[in-house]
Amino acid sequence: MTAGTDGLVVVRPGPLTTVQDLGRRGVAHLGVPRAGAVDEPALRAANRLLGNEPGAAALEATLGGVAVRALRPLLVAVTGAPCPVRVDGRPAAWGAPVPVPAGAVLDVGAATAGVRAYLAVAGGIAVPPVLGSRSADLLSGLGPAPLSADDRLPVGPLPPRRATPDLVPLPAPPRELVLRLRLGPRADWFTPDALARLARDTYRVSPAGNRIALRTEGPPLVRARDGELPSEGMVLGAVQVPPDGLPVVFLADHPTTGGYPVVGVVPPADLAAAAQARPGTPLRFTVLPG
Repeated sequence: MTAGTDGLVVVRPGPLTTVQDLGRRGVAHLGVPRAGAVDEPALRAANRLLGNEPGAAALEATLGGVAVRALRPLLVAVTGAPCPVRVDGRPAAWGAPVPVPAGAVLDVGAATAGVRAYLAVAGGIAVPPVLGSRSADLLSGLGPAPLSADDRLPVGPLPPRRATPDLVPLPAPPRELVLRLRLGPRADWFTPDALARLARDTYRVSPAGNRIALRTEGPPLVRARDGELPSEGMVLGAVQVPPDGLPVVFLADHPTTGGYPVVGVVPPADLAAAAQARPGTPLRFTVLPG
């Protein structure tokens, strides 16, 4: 990370904390994944609370939180997965702007629900952009590496003064994850009974998931044909079915191509809930008409 720049120094990186913005758009033809915040509405909400641009880079912390020391006075906001927030050991607000004095430690604790918390700073995390984004991409390795202790993170200049809300409502992490699914382009690779069961059976979120994909546990889908496809383009929300028959929902760091059949695609609006679904959460697919 950047050294010697006023901003933040990492005290406790947590299990997996990365820098994320809204991702790399328009470069899939180069084989570059989109990356960016997995829970995009939570990132936008944190930035809105601070008056940042919607896509300003922030920290995405996974399950165990993150702790940083302010190298100058900062204004921060934490959204996404509900979690305790403390400044030098004193409780502070979650989901609201919080001033952090120079030298103070901001501790974003372990998520009490959900998976991913977002720590935004007024001015944004100002690591150098790569292909138009500051996001860390765990699949391709582009962007800054996941945080380590003693990393220094630059923070940009304060945004222009603008009206900011006191509160930005966000849905709670799901107790049951319901994902809409538009069948295709390779739904014909599965038996009619498999497609009917996909809309009827209950799956569970697997602990094997990550920023690349949400993986599932449950009844496997039975194919109607053998063989494999040539690699073809993959989109955000594609539900690919590998040989074990268990659906895989592609998230922010998904590959741009793949050779397993895609039974359907989940609309982007449903993926924020998928980003916050803990392992073991019941999962149902609702097949859209047409």
